[in-house]
Amino acid sequence: MNRVFSPLQQSLITWLLILLTGWATLNALSYVGEVIAILVTAGLIAFLLNYAVIKLQKIVPRPLAAIAVYLTAGLVVVFIALTVVPPVFNQARQLVNNLPSLFQSGQQQLAEFQAWSATHNLPFDVGILEQQLVSRIEGQVQAIAARGLGLVMGTFSWFLDLILILVISFYMLIDGDRVWGTLTAMVSPNIRQNLTESLQRNLQKFVTGQLLLGLFMAVTLTVGFWLLKVPFFLLFAVFIGLMEVIPFVGATLGIGAVCIVVAFLDWWLALEVLAVAVALQQVKDNLIAPRIMGNLTGLSPVIIFASLLLGARVAGLLGVILAIPLTGVVKSLLEIVLDPTLPPQTGSFFHNPAVEATPTEDLVGSSAANSEDRGHRADRHRAN
Repeated sequence: MNRVFSPLQQSLITWLLILLTGWATLNALSYVGEVIAILVTAGLIAFLLNYAVIKLQKIVPRPLAAIAVYLTAGLVVVFIALTVVPPVFNQARQLVNNLPSLFQSGQQQLAEFQAWSATHNLPFDVGILEQQLVSRIEGQVQAIAARGLGLVMGTFSWFLDLILILVISFYMLIDGDRVWGTLTAMVSPNIRQNLTESLQRNLQKFVTGQLLLGLFMAVTLTVGFWLLKVPFFLLFAVFIGLMEVIPFVGATLGIGAVCIVVAFLDWWLALEVLAVAVALQQVKDNLIAPRIMGNLTGLSPVIIFASLLLGARVAGLLGVILAIPLTGVVKSLLEIVLDPTLPPQTGSFFHNPAVEATPTEDLVGSSAANSEDRGHRADRHRAN
């Protein structure tokens, strides 16, 4: 190939092959995206619960530790479902029932703003905006009503996926170490150890950090919105807390959506909600997040947003949530590969687990054993 193509042509061909391989891989993953999402979600649950299992298996066997941790996590989820979920669903139902009056309040505020701008000779015309907004909302409501059967079937499919995720994650929790060892047996021990540590570090910090930050936003915003007497305060606070799971942009999108809904009721209250939410978000980003997560990946913003888009393309919401830690793992893997003290610079990158010892190693080991045996016999002879 060196004689046929110049170095520039070789570089162009290499990058073209890399792009084609990536494109083919993404198209192949799109056909099994749901299966991958189920397996990754189950693995993530098992990964998070595995830390408690490791602590507990020092006292009891691992299967019993896994069962105890899984049951404890289930009880926590049931407690949250019985205490937090009902009032949130109740406020969501009230919000849906009050949508007509909410639209009327928004139209009235737009009309008042139009009259105020006309009185003060300001060049604002919100009539077209009002018509487009009302038609868009009516179209979305009709589309949701038309997809009622599809929503029911989708809920049933989601329930089956949830059962599969719980069952698979439980078995992963019991036998996860052996499964991971089997998956990584093809690489050398040094690479395997560094890859495992990188995966644990990135996933542990990121996932637990995002969950804690989401909990912080939900709790503090619940108190803040309650003090402001915001309607549906618990629903709005929990919604923003859940959106925090989406890295970098989730909380901002959640705050914007809540402020738009509150603006239909009272635009001044919407400004107060915006001020409180942004203030708490700044506290979270500048004081709490650095202590919990630190400098997680060291990636540039361009790479971060590119990984978010790629994750959304491959696995939807789950891909967006896991894009940043997995990108950090890829970065760590590249650093391992380029490290001059690690393979492939210092040895073979891949490892054949079936070959435990070469014939030469067996011969050397046998000779050493025979020499040691002869030495012991000589020592016994001298002692006699």
